[in-house]
Amino acid sequence: MDEALLRSLVPSVLGILVRRGADFAAAEDAVQDALVEAVRVWRADPSPSAASGGHPVRDPKGWLVTVAWRRFLDATRADAARRRREELVDEEPAPGPAPSLDDTLQLYFLCAHPSLTPSSAVALTLRAVGGLTTRQIARAHLVPEATMAQRISRAKRTVSRVRFDRPGDVATVLRVLYLVFNEGYSGDVDLAAEAIRLTRQLAAAIDHPEVAGLLALMLLHHARRATRTAPDGGLVPLAEQDRGRWDTASIAEGVGILQAALARDRPGEFQAQAAIAALHADAPTSEETDWAQIVEWYDELARLTDSPVVRLNRAVAVGEADGPRAGLAALAALNDALPRHTAVAAYLHERAGDLATAARLYAEAAHKASNLAERNHLTLRAARLNARLRR
Repeated sequence: MDEALLRSLVPSVLGILVRRGADFAAAEDAVQDALVEAVRVWRADPSPSAASGGHPVRDPKGWLVTVAWRRFLDATRADAARRRREELVDEEPAPGPAPSLDDTLQLYFLCAHPSLTPSSAVALTLRAVGGLTTRQIARAHLVPEATMAQRISRAKRTVSRVRFDRPGDVATVLRVLYLVFNEGYSGDVDLAAEAIRLTRQLAAAIDHPEVAGLLALMLLHHARRATRTAPDGGLVPLAEQDRGRWDTASIAEGVGILQAALARDRPGEFQAQAAIAALHADAPTSEETDWAQIVEWYDELARLTDSPVVRLNRAVAVGEADGPRAGLAALAALNDALPRHTAVAAYLHERAGDLATAARLYAEAAHKASNLAERNHLTLRAARLNARLRR
């Protein structure tokens, strides 16, 4: 039983049901029932094709469509609106291969609908497009399964009122996928890897340079994953990571995808972020990083997004390219209430040799940290500088 195949077929099967008249929520439930039946039947099938690594049915997609449609019809007949939907029985698909039309792109747009909250859009995307179970999604987000089930149900009810053929916003879809990627790893689901898989799927469905830019960005960031934390769980800054352990295959793939996207001369936010990540990945050592070019890409990114967080990161890059005093001057123009502003100030003061100010700011930043790993990292930096000052 090929679980990867099952999950890859989910968007197409779901799209076929919706196009035949099923509302999104009922269609999604029917597809999940069909997946459960596939797991039961395909695992039990002793046919030679299954035993040899093939599949117990010649057309797995068509099989899933047929079973899901019947499940939908069964549920429809039991519903109070049975009389209004009985005509759908006559539309049961004939045996044979399922249509090749891929509705994956429309499903992405539907799951990333602007009327949904970001958390609901992420959950619905993982369920409807990614094929994950409610339990898996709940564990990945560290919430009770009942809570996640309610979130997904509300999201399905919302998008059930949306026309399936309406054009969607690619930028919204990409932001949802980026949110999935940034969830990282927790529970039994690797959401970073899942986001890469889904973005590959989207890249196959739509020719768009920003989709390629996001895929490149994910690959380049994911390539450094093994070196971001120490064995004790502590954070390892980029400059201190063991570059020999970076995934060179992912880096090469990400750079290749990025170069093809940039060659189209349609710049976008994710392409700019990927370019910055590529420059970090390309440097043999931290000292050999091309910080001047990174500053230029941050300038482009600031022009595209007008984001204060981008300008905060740019201040760090300026401090590396032109010296810590220049970085502090760039930082002074920003609101000190920005997240990580104090930590950046501490780092730049440390680079400038003002250890007392840096230690104080590191301790202050630790109190503001949003998670334990970051808090411990900043506290340790403050302690190390205080120990040096006492010598």
